Amino acid sequence: MKTLLKINLIILILTAYSFKVLANENIKIGLIVPLSGEYAEIGNSIINSIRLAVNEIDDSRIEILPRDTMADPNVALDVAKDLYQKDVKIIIGPLFGESSIYLNELDDVTFLSFTNKLHNNHLNVISTGVNAISQIKTIKKFQKKEKLDRTIFLIPKTDYKIEIENAIAKTKIKLKDKYFYDTDPTILTSQIEKITRYPQRKQNLEDEINRVESSNDADKERKLDNLKRKDTLGGINFDSVIIADFEENLKSVTTSLLYTDVSSNRVKYISLNQWFDESLLKEKTLQPIYFPSVNKQNYEKFTELYKSKYNSLPNQVSFLSYDILGLVYYLIYINDFDVSRKIFYEKNKFKGKIGIFEIDKNTITHQLNFYSINDEKFIKIF
Repeated sequence: MKTLLKINLIILILTAYSFKVLANENIKIGLIVPLSGEYAEIGNSIINSIRLAVNEIDDSRIEILPRDTMADPNVALDVAKDLYQKDVKIIIGPLFGESSIYLNELDDVTFLSFTNKLHNNHLNVISTGVNAISQIKTIKKFQKKEKLDRTIFLIPKTDYKIEIENAIAKTKIKLKDKYFYDTDPTILTSQIEKITRYPQRKQNLEDEINRVESSNDADKERKLDNLKRKDTLGGINFDSVIIADFEENLKSVTTSLLYTDVSSNRVKYISLNQWFDESLLKEKTLQPIYFPSVNKQNYEKFTELYKSKYNSLPNQVSFLSYDILGLVYYLIYINDFDVSRKIFYEKNKFKGKIGIFEIDKNTITHQLNFYSINDEKFIKIF
C-alpha cells in the first residue's frame, strides 16, 4: 500500500506537470541536527523518521547526508559548509532557531529549520514548525463558528511574545483586548484579578448581600442563600480567552482564572497547540478547553509505525521531519529537479500527515485541525 506521501506526490505531479527525469543523478539533501550531547535523542529520532519517509517515497536517487550540530551554532555552520562543498543546496535543520544565527553565510543553501519562530529569520532559513500564524488562523475559524466577538488574548512575557504579536497583526484576528502576564505564579494571580475585574465583582457581591440583609424583602432569606453560594457578582466583559501558554504555565493561568470566578463554563478557554498533552485530560477544572493542532489520527498512525519499526516512541519534531522530507521531494520533483531557493517562493500546497503545508514567499504555514478536551477526552471540532 502506498502511503499518503506517495499518493499525493504522484497525483499532483502527473495531473499538472510533465518532467525531465534525471535518472542518474542523486537528489542530495543535507540533515543537520544534534546527534550527540543533551539533544541527541531528538536528533536520532529525526533521522529515524527521515528514513521512514525515504522508504515511503521509494526513490533510490534520494541521498540523505546527516551531520551532527551538537546544538552549537558554530558547529552547525561548519557542517553546513561541509555539505555545501558536496554540492548540497537544501538542508533540513537545524533543530533550534539559535543554531541558525550564522547560516546566512551560505546564502546559496536553503535551510528548513524545525523551529516555529518566524521573527528575524535569515532569508535562506525557512521555519517549518507549527507557528503562531497557523494556530491563530485556525482559532479565527473557531471564533466565526461559535460567533465569539469578545475574545481576549493572554500572552506570557517570554521570548515567544513577539511571535504572538506578529501573528495577531498578520492574521487580523478580532480581539476585545490583549494582556501580558508574568509566568511567576506569585505575580500572575494578581494580574489575572485585574484583567477579570475580580475585586470589583467581589465588592459587587458584598454590597448586594449587605443591601438584601438590610431590606424588608419577603424572600430575603432565599435571596441571601443564593448570594452566599456565589463568589462574585456581575458579568464578565469577554466571552472567550486565548492563553498562549503550555503545560504547567497553562495550568497556572487557568487556576488563576478559576480563582477569579471565570470558569470554562462561563467563557471559552482556548490555548495554542498542546500536541495532545494527556496530562490535561486529568485537569477537569479547565475542561472544556479548545486548541488547534495537527491531525490526531495521522499522528497516532505515525506513532504506531515508528514504534513498530524502532521499538520506541517518536517525538513531535520527528513527526514534523517525516513530512518535511516529503515536502522537499515534492517541490524538487514538480520543479524539474531544481534545488534552488526559488522553489520555496512560489505559492504551493502539500498534503502531509500533519495537515496541509502552504508555501509562499519563503514562508511555510500549516492548515490545522481544531480540538477540545472535554470529559477527559480529545474531541475533534473540525
